[in-house]
Amino acid sequence: MTTWAAAAERAGGGLRDLTVRNIVRTSAGGTGLRVRLTNAFGDRPVTFGHVYVGVPASGAALAPGSNRMLTFGGIPEVTLAPGTTALSDPLPGHVAPRQRLAVSLHLRGDGGTLTGRNRATAPPYPPRSGTTSGQGAASPAYRSLPGDHAADESGAAYTEEMAIWHWLDAVSVIAPGQVSAVAVLGDSITTGVGSETGHGWADLLADRALRESWPLAVVNEGVSGGRVLAAGTGRPAEERLIAEVLTKPGIGAVILLAGINDLGAGARADALIAAYRRIVAKAHAAGVRVIGGTLAPFGGAEYHTPEGELARVAVNAFVQDGGAFDGLADFDAALRDPSDPSRLLPRYDCGDHLHPSAAGHQAMAAAVESAQLIGPDRAQATDRSPVP
Repeated sequence: MTTWAAAAERAGGGLRDLTVRNIVRTSAGGTGLRVRLTNAFGDRPVTFGHVYVGVPASGAALAPGSNRMLTFGGIPEVTLAPGTTALSDPLPGHVAPRQRLAVSLHLRGDGGTLTGRNRATAPPYPPRSGTTSGQGAASPAYRSLPGDHAADESGAAYTEEMAIWHWLDAVSVIAPGQVSAVAVLGDSITTGVGSETGHGWADLLADRALRESWPLAVVNEGVSGGRVLAAGTGRPAEERLIAEVLTKPGIGAVILLAGINDLGAGARADALIAAYRRIVAKAHAAGVRVIGGTLAPFGGAEYHTPEGELARVAVNAFVQDGGAFDGLADFDAALRDPSDPSRLLPRYDCGDHLHPSAAGHQAMAAAVESAQLIGPDRAQATDRSPVP
């Protein structure tokens, strides 16, 4: 079952003969950890001489004795052709829920075009008084001095912090019981942009699932600038569903929250609704449920128009009443200003009138019902007592 994931983006290049240390956090725990690497946007084969996984201590440094080598088909080296992925062999031992992990990749030779995901969580304006910018959250990756430093427990060789995960596609485990995963297919709101804490609503939903003992992992498939109908730094949402979500193990449901960037670019409501129907049909064909997320208000945002607002209202009406989805997450109702429903409630507005604040992300996580994700029968049987 997938316990951590990232959408694939075209993320620059120019890396050669160094090691990157990606810092991730699991959702659900389990055994037999496996890591999936991706060269989705690569323009040449990329080779990793060693891949290690350990437990972060501080910065790029690891807890003593925690760093272990992964193999691929029994050997430590793996080469990914452009457009392909590679899955590691399982690693013995148990991984805890919400466990931070460091996945270190030694890049041999030239990496070409990098496939990764940017974890920018704060818009380009000063944070509100009394808060810190999301850019100050724990770095998702570090780059080293030249050479193979994947086995290093010290962080001394890792001299550059980066707000991007490198070549890392997913982390999976064998989870106990009937635990399944929900993938959140979205845009920058899903990646957490706007939250001063650096934790977006998908992260908060994963924390809530653990706290309330849901048999569920939450994995974040958001991509900043993502659209449904067109490509951005990543594939269109419909293509990402096929290539990046349904190919990952244990995905039982998808929360779809995407389309606001399409409306900002002038897309029509009927085109977006037709794409939603195709996404739902493809997910259902794979046995995956789809929860429809209503699009949050964006009045006052740079690309808001009266036409875009009318389209948002029409799209949300379809999500709520169109009968296509298996459930509803009404983010519009959770975030809108009752005195002006086209806008975010001021305390839920990070300042750009598009992305929710930390309080807004909390409201979004609270708007998702467990029964929508795991089904009413399993939800009733779930122990809702807090985890000690």
